[in-house]
Amino acid sequence: MTTKDDVASENLDRMGANLARVEELSQRLINALSHRKPPNAQLNAPDSELFAKAAMSYWTEMMQNPAKLFETQVEYWGKSVKHFMEAQQALVQGGHVEDDEGPEDRRFANPLWKTNPYFQMVKRQYQLNAEAIRKAVEEADDLEPKDRKRLNYFARQIIDMLSPTNFLGTNPDALEKAVATEGESLVQGLENLVADLERNEGEMLVRLADDTAFELGRNVATAPGEVVYRNRMLELIQYAPSTKEVHATPIVIFPPWINKFYIMDLKPENSLIRWIVDQGYTLFVVSWVNPGPEYRDVGMDTYIEEGFLEAIRVAKEITGEKQVNAVGYCIAGTTLNLTLSLMKKRGDKSVKSATFFTALTDFSEQGEFTPFLQDDFVDGIVEEVTEMGVLRSFIMSRTMSFLRSNDLIYGPAIRSYMMGETPPAFDLLYWNGDGTNLPARMTVEYLRWLCQQNLFVNEGVELCGEKLHISDVEVPICSVTCETDHIAPWKDCYRGVQQMGAKQKTFIVSQSGHIAGIINPPSKKKYGHYTNDDLGGDADTWMREAKFHQGSWWPRWEAWLRKRSGKMVPAREPGDSEHPPLCPAPGTYVVNKPKV
Repeated sequence: MTTKDDVASENLDRMGANLARVEELSQRLINALSHRKPPNAQLNAPDSELFAKAAMSYWTEMMQNPAKLFETQVEYWGKSVKHFMEAQQALVQGGHVEDDEGPEDRRFANPLWKTNPYFQMVKRQYQLNAEAIRKAVEEADDLEPKDRKRLNYFARQIIDMLSPTNFLGTNPDALEKAVATEGESLVQGLENLVADLERNEGEMLVRLADDTAFELGRNVATAPGEVVYRNRMLELIQYAPSTKEVHATPIVIFPPWINKFYIMDLKPENSLIRWIVDQGYTLFVVSWVNPGPEYRDVGMDTYIEEGFLEAIRVAKEITGEKQVNAVGYCIAGTTLNLTLSLMKKRGDKSVKSATFFTALTDFSEQGEFTPFLQDDFVDGIVEEVTEMGVLRSFIMSRTMSFLRSNDLIYGPAIRSYMMGETPPAFDLLYWNGDGTNLPARMTVEYLRWLCQQNLFVNEGVELCGEKLHISDVEVPICSVTCETDHIAPWKDCYRGVQQMGAKQKTFIVSQSGHIAGIINPPSKKKYGHYTNDDLGGDADTWMREAKFHQGSWWPRWEAWLRKRSGKMVPAREPGDSEHPPLCPAPGTYVVNKPKV
């Protein structure tokens, strides 16, 4: 029979064991932080001039229209006091305050946010504070549009960071679990935090997926193929055929080098690579090197000469064809445009058609990236890469994550560090956390020449001994964009396509975002797409007059590609006598993690 003394003794033993684990984890935490190599401080916040401008605008408004500001403050004070009094009354009476919150916010899904006066008061005051910050930014006059966008961005970061769900004492989910597990969840959360710090050399990057659940070549990136060529910039993978005959003209896909290529080959059922092969095409895919400091002097010209042109040359040699159909995804689509311009200058007709997935060419509108494309931030990048030789992958990952901070930073951190949960075994999130470094010179050229100065659509950009301009892109093109893409907004992609010199242009807008809109297999029957052959008007006109189609754009693109892919020939096995297979897909570069 178990006595109260036995239970108490067991609880004390458990508490002692947890305290011992905490002490051990604390030592590991200190050790992990001691290895941290923080990025340049300019990458953590905007130049102080931005806040000075905002403060001056606020001061000027107060002097010119004091009544308006006093009215705003009195309204804020009044609501704050009212909330406090209602919470006090509810506590005394043991009831709860009538909830008058606005749109549903999944951060506050726990019923205690509505039924417990303490949590309800905390939530409502947070919402009131957030609204006050937003109003203050909106009412700041005399700011340039870029400064206003930047101020809005950083105000949003402050609002998201200060959410009560981000703190243990005001997070009912975390508190309930800590009680239910007798503190075990908090200890496990500390274990997760320390493990993430150790994994990232002292940088706090929240692990989004259980990386022990995946292995490249075993349960992701499993499409059969061989690496048939390798140089210092890339491995070229030729995939094994799945049909007896294939179209004569091969396809060469250039994925972005800021990510790994296997976003196109996660599970077999959503693998774009497998689907293309199954349609009867000889497919080559580039796997870019993950550069270390020794690549500091590699620029955009190197990616073109030793990457794009070399992959096209090898694909032609192996297949015996004079032309290829090229595909560029994201930044690789941008660079494919540069390559096509260069090929026009050189009289090289090796590319029969070009397809662009979410590829920007006209950077006149910077959208959500405005905060990161101003001189203060870019100057910080320049200092960072000058010192390190590369832009470290975690900086790019962190920047992208802050654009969706609640989904990609705070939410996962709460689940992992406060709740002690293991990240989900989700292949897409696993890929998202598998970033790459960027060479120093390439990073600066891309940011200065393209993003900031927009040279490719203005006066032209000097590369590879030629002045390259978007109007030089004359091969038939198909541009696939995504309706809710915040990285390469479809309207910006559309503006670039309009300026290309090609006579044959096809433009498609898929539903969903930067990844889900592209990796959209027909079997899922999930997202539809829009088409419109008239590219003469502005983007709003194009969409207003576009036709919506149910289902994936993949079959529509394949029908477009088929017309430009020649006759059917016997299927080709990977490689040839001059290019024997070097190793099975997904190759070696994709798993390389250089030390920086």
